[in-house]
Amino acid sequence: MSTISVILADAQYLVRVGLSHILANRTDIKVLGEVANESDLLEMMEAENAEVVILDYNQIGNFSTKTVQHLKERFPDTGILVISADNEKDSIYEVLEYGVTSFLTKSCDGKEILEGVQAAAKKQRYFCKKVMDYVFERSFSPTAEDCAPMPLTVREIEVVQLVAKGLIAKEIADQLNLSTHTIYTHRKNIMRKLKINTASELVLYAVNNGLVK
Repeated sequence: MSTISVILADAQYLVRVGLSHILANRTDIKVLGEVANESDLLEMMEAENAEVVILDYNQIGNFSTKTVQHLKERFPDTGILVISADNEKDSIYEVLEYGVTSFLTKSCDGKEILEGVQAAAKKQRYFCKKVMDYVFERSFSPTAEDCAPMPLTVREIEVVQLVAKGLIAKEIADQLNLSTHTIYTHRKNIMRKLKINTASELVLYAVNNGLVK
């Protein structure tokens, strides 16, 4: 079993201690270190390049939504698990658009945190109920484009539906009897047609257009 390397990024000492305690007895997770601000986080990432960063971006003067953007730009292969008490929809939407696929509140339990780390390492979606409610609220808001024609082919729609269900390229390829290379090509074409850049945006598109329930 491979070990997931993790960095804890939270301005609150007690939160970092609590997360360390939850992760301490896991043989499949290794905490590389703890940081209390963005500067130290980026410096530690340069040295360690962890697979997952557990981050609360909603801490003025220490971390912000731009911290997520900077991580995604400099370390695109690193998964981010947000654990935050943020209640502002705009900032939650912002970090989702930057590519965060795992988002929990600080009221979540240890089991959810462990599952969130595993999901972030695999770039899979793992949202708490509150965040999912926000996603669906935004996705089903009326827009002027509700009657716009679907720009995707039938095959591309199938790929979008399977991506939205959390399947990786190999799983989609097996299900559609196609090569993994073909699936990557479809995804590239889909992103180009829809003018989007992240899997989270693709999921929002799928929900907004009724491609998934």
